[in-house]
Amino acid sequence: MPSAHVDTFARDNLPPVQLQPEFICTLPSLHFPAQLNCATALLDRHITDGRGERTCLRATGVTWTYAELQRQANRVANVLVHDMGLVPGNRVLLRAPNNPMMVASWFGVIKAGGIAVATMPMLRAVELKTVIEKAEVTHALCDITLAGELDLALAQSARALTLRHFNTMRDGSLDLAMLSADCTFTNVDTAADDTCIIAFTSGTTGQPKGTMHFHRDLMAICACWPVHVLRPRPDDVFIGSPPLAFTFGLGGLVLFPMQVGACAVLLEKQSPQNLLDAIIEHGATTLFTAPTTYRAMAAHGDALRTTSLRQCVSAGEVLPASTRTLWRDATGIELIDGIGATEMLHIFISADEAHARPGATGLAVPGYVACVLDAAGRPAAIGEVGRLAVKGPTGCRYLADDRQRAYVHDGWNLTGDAYFMDADGYFFYQSRTDDMIVSAGYNIAAPEVEDALLRHAAVAECGVIGVPDVDRGQIVKAFVVLRDGHVANAVLLRELQDFVKQTIAPYKYPPAIEVRAQLPRTETGKLQRFRLRDPA
Repeated sequence: MPSAHVDTFARDNLPPVQLQPEFICTLPSLHFPAQLNCATALLDRHITDGRGERTCLRATGVTWTYAELQRQANRVANVLVHDMGLVPGNRVLLRAPNNPMMVASWFGVIKAGGIAVATMPMLRAVELKTVIEKAEVTHALCDITLAGELDLALAQSARALTLRHFNTMRDGSLDLAMLSADCTFTNVDTAADDTCIIAFTSGTTGQPKGTMHFHRDLMAICACWPVHVLRPRPDDVFIGSPPLAFTFGLGGLVLFPMQVGACAVLLEKQSPQNLLDAIIEHGATTLFTAPTTYRAMAAHGDALRTTSLRQCVSAGEVLPASTRTLWRDATGIELIDGIGATEMLHIFISADEAHARPGATGLAVPGYVACVLDAAGRPAAIGEVGRLAVKGPTGCRYLADDRQRAYVHDGWNLTGDAYFMDADGYFFYQSRTDDMIVSAGYNIAAPEVEDALLRHAAVAECGVIGVPDVDRGQIVKAFVVLRDGHVANAVLLRELQDFVKQTIAPYKYPPAIEVRAQLPRTETGKLQRFRLRDPA
């Protein structure tokens, strides 16, 4: 397909075709025209079709219609092109909390044919420097509140960027330039297979990787999981905690609501209490967040039962069965679980509320196929634990990274998760493939021990790893955060060990327990077990 990119960096750095996964388009809705700009399909279409005055975004003190978001995004695109010299294919680093200007900036980049490189708000200079240099970023748009770490990163990097700050009216700001920018813009006629985002993995295993996704990929995920599992309505109000730089957040708070003309509430601070208050204030119907937050919010079940909330999506990390039960008992709402990956862009195994099964992530989402592979790379037997493999309309394309060879095998995307599949096609998560603990010949999945510990009233959070042991090869070690009112002492630790023995097979109990004030997590809420193994 003819690329619109003048700067060919992205296409030049795609993995070789033989190292890319097999892409399949099994649904009619996954067939896209050769030329496609996803900003046209997600945003401009609503104005063209007469829905411009529908509410699109809400935030503290801000309500934007689809037409207003389009005007703001067009102004951003004009500033990028005419003031900042952007040409199609340039990479634009985006840095902001979840707020309307972040969304306008994202669409402005896409409209202008640029490649959005969104970054988590909590990233530090050293991490931003890695992103800047790996993606060879050319431009940056940054919320003024997050300018400090980016300034440090730029001072440490040899790359020279064209930078504008927003949500400020100081000289040289994006906002000031937008005042004189035209509110109309002709979107660049990008190819469907032009890269439009480079999403960096959240670093649960160490060095983050840049994943490259095309315009058609963003539209493909809108045609799969939300259509067949979530089934959003135009009058829905979406809300959630994941940052927009996390593809879970980009889908749940931008792509999926806008695909159907719904509204999204953007929160710069997403504590459980802030989420609860905003759900009540804005009449939110659809919540996206991680299991840790659902556990914390379950204490407010009585208040949540009086709200408009009707759908709750859990992803980002494994959903313990105990958390599913806790949330259902507290709110009356069955969680929609799902597994996705930055490499796959969004959720590819899931089940709606009516088809949820205890302990199961779900079924392959229509548009995707999945299986479990044994150690020899063959389909595993029913009930046999192996490596999760998936194919679909999206897949792994690492930016100039040798780890592509490990992620893709015989056309399959290997997500790094250990699963088994039952006779009905439901997939049951066991662990990350590098989180399986082998102790005295027994295979012990860390998440299973974590789920058992989380059932104890004293445990707020926990993380489990295997540590070396002379006699058994490895033993189970648990890191536990206690709830208020509980004191760490020998009696409580022994009680926790006995509780695990009574909950799951006794050989899975943790001989070692360490109490901590908090656990290391990525900004998206994922537990970083590698930091438990090696704090350095």
